[in-house]
Amino acid sequence: MEASDWPAVERIYAEGIATGDATFETEPPTWSEFDVERLADHRLVAVEEGTVVGWAALSPTSSRACYRGVVEHSVYVTERARGRGVGRALMEALVAGADAAGLWTIQTSVFPENEASVALHHALGFRVVGRRERIAQLDGVWRDTILLERRSSG
Repeated sequence: MEASDWPAVERIYAEGIATGDATFETEPPTWSEFDVERLADHRLVAVEEGTVVGWAALSPTSSRACYRGVVEHSVYVTERARGRGVGRALMEALVAGADAAGLWTIQTSVFPENEASVALHHALGFRVVGRRERIAQLDGVWRDTILLERRSSG
């Protein structure tokens, strides 16, 4: 992912937010916020016919040295490209890059209503760590999340 991809990434992020089942965020961050919060070597875009149709990125979970190999991820696919394997391709590349970099745990929180995302994570070797009940509110409604993680085999 390059800074020049940001307008497309931001649009795709906004589409995910609009579903109500992708994130607690209510608007995309600015590029500078996104840039500082994600690991520069672990940001990907999926491109079809010259158009960005999805993105994925890793973020550190903590600044403490003992957690340097633990990251969380985000993956978003534009509505018109969903269900075609774009998310899976992004996730496979993200996992491969994390393994190669010595990152030992990738974690994420997913709304249980986002069944496609939960299924994708299971298919890629993520396991459910637990359900976080009423963890936060979105638009005034308490929501649960499923905490998933994948441990590197290396």
